[in-house]
Amino acid sequence: MPCSQEWINNPLGVVEAMFGENQNNPDSKWEEKAVGFFKEALKEKDAQTTIPSLNDVPLHYLKPNCLVKFRCLIQDMFDPEFYMGVYETADPSTKNKVLKCGKYRDVAESGIDFNSEKTVTAERQTFYCVPIPGENHWVKDISFHYLIRSLLLFLTLSHCYAASNQARVMPSTSYTPIRQKRSYEEDDGDAMDTQQTDPQAHNEHYGNGDCKRQETEAPSHQPPTTTPLDLNFPLPGEKGPSCLVKVYEDWDKFKVNDMLEVYGVLSVSPALSALADEKESCALLDPSDSMETAEEQRVHCPPASLVPRLHVLQARPLCHNNPLLPPGTLEDNSAFSSSVLGEFPSVRAELLSYFSHVLLGDALAAEFLILHLISTVYTRRDVLPLGKFTLNLSGCPTGFSYSDRLYQLIQQLVPSSHYLPMSLQNMNQIRLVPKKDYTANRLLSGALQLSNNTSLFLDETRLEQGQLDTTGVRNVTALGNLISWQKVDYDFNYHQMEFPCNINVLISSEGRSLLPSDCQVPLQSQIAPSQMEEHLSSLPQTSSAQINRFRTYLSVARLLDYNISDQMTKAVEDDFVDMRKDDPQNVTAEDLHRLLVVARLLSLSAGETALSRDSWFKAKHLETLRRSRMEQHRSVNGNEP
Repeated sequence: MPCSQEWINNPLGVVEAMFGENQNNPDSKWEEKAVGFFKEALKEKDAQTTIPSLNDVPLHYLKPNCLVKFRCLIQDMFDPEFYMGVYETADPSTKNKVLKCGKYRDVAESGIDFNSEKTVTAERQTFYCVPIPGENHWVKDISFHYLIRSLLLFLTLSHCYAASNQARVMPSTSYTPIRQKRSYEEDDGDAMDTQQTDPQAHNEHYGNGDCKRQETEAPSHQPPTTTPLDLNFPLPGEKGPSCLVKVYEDWDKFKVNDMLEVYGVLSVSPALSALADEKESCALLDPSDSMETAEEQRVHCPPASLVPRLHVLQARPLCHNNPLLPPGTLEDNSAFSSSVLGEFPSVRAELLSYFSHVLLGDALAAEFLILHLISTVYTRRDVLPLGKFTLNLSGCPTGFSYSDRLYQLIQQLVPSSHYLPMSLQNMNQIRLVPKKDYTANRLLSGALQLSNNTSLFLDETRLEQGQLDTTGVRNVTALGNLISWQKVDYDFNYHQMEFPCNINVLISSEGRSLLPSDCQVPLQSQIAPSQMEEHLSSLPQTSSAQINRFRTYLSVARLLDYNISDQMTKAVEDDFVDMRKDDPQNVTAEDLHRLLVVARLLSLSAGETALSRDSWFKAKHLETLRRSRMEQHRSVNGNEP
């Protein structure tokens, strides 16, 4: 096996060696061996931390054709493309012919014999991938020492394979199938002292009059008249590289909005940009020469210096993006999960105290906030998503930037989050729902194109008087569908396509939210208004280690399995019958469903994977306290809590 520096710096050398062996033994199944080699190599100790990450290392520090990793979300899927998997070249002087491998490459060596009978055409799928939307700074900062390590390694060894770049190349080994434009029917097929994202910045991004999408300037060598390339990030203000990810096998198991960790060969050849310019010029001069519009050419073949290509050697779905947890499921890391579960009771007590302070001394609201943050959709029954727990914290102060501060706290504890101020201007202008652009043949992203388990903070305290226009009504409807059904209906112009999601929605409001919720908790402040500013400015002192324990706790609790024994099922049924007998008018099936969700989350928050009688009775107690508070607010404020 080649040393790690070799297969990381020159993965194509490993592929070419196995391809060469195949010429002597045609039955060697070299492609399977190559993929298998990298899968085994990535299992080596420290291998994954040695490989540079596109999320952390600037593109200009990376050597072309090295092995890199990329933590991303599939924002769109382009049409499949054909490429020359095997081609034959002829030496101009000796006329000797040599078979070359075109896999994991965008450009081929010069001297191709296009008439060779040994040419093998293969197919690959292209995904347009962006960094995980709303990924918080602490997630990136935790891996900072890995970034330094990778930089030192690759800057030291960057000269090792300089000679391999001397060969003259020509674009390109691939092409997309010629096709007519598709009809709409066919489209069915980080610690508390680290940098924070200020919600005020979100207001500025959302509040600009034309609500521009995040754009990156084109390279300086392009003509001044070239418009900036829209990298199509779902959220405003996002940074990081977008990539065209080329997948060679099993692409059917991936879908739009999946979180992936991709290991692949980095391709940033300038020939790709030259090819893109040539195609675009041809399309402008004679549109009949290409079935693709100039806009489509520009979007699907952007400059490699701006949107690099990544040829996949291994890609795996991510069930979480918390760097404090090992990759994979808890079952695959039993020693880690056992250690963490042993600390659950103490961590939960610390977190409850921490939240109680932020929630103005309201311990009941703190209980429900913990339950909300560990909730997740664990299954779907028909159209009903089970496990979701949207929380409406009503009675939030409108002064002291309270909702902003609450979001900043949550932002430091969850891997991915987004703050959406629900001002009238935002609701009437922003694009929440992704929309199909048939001219460029791509999916225009929207603010609700988020990865699973993203915490979406809706700030209703920003509401003001005014009227929603058509866009505003559509956006509010989309938010309601997201909360009720955990789905977003993407706009394909002639029809809508339903995309299921798993997004935790927290709503802060003065009165009861205009949006639906699974649980409303009126905030009951224990702090005098004159002391509120001082109270909010004096958060309890927490060390980085303690904050990391909170982050680990919330992520692990969300990943735990859960079940109810037959005995507890019977006990719950009997108890509910008794509750109905005592109060038939106010105890409904909806109340039972909420009780079961609260009981499940209470069990998981304590590190228990099965419902116990204690958890059931505690759930009933919390619900009794919450309903009693709701009644108190109704008696004081009339029908509006």
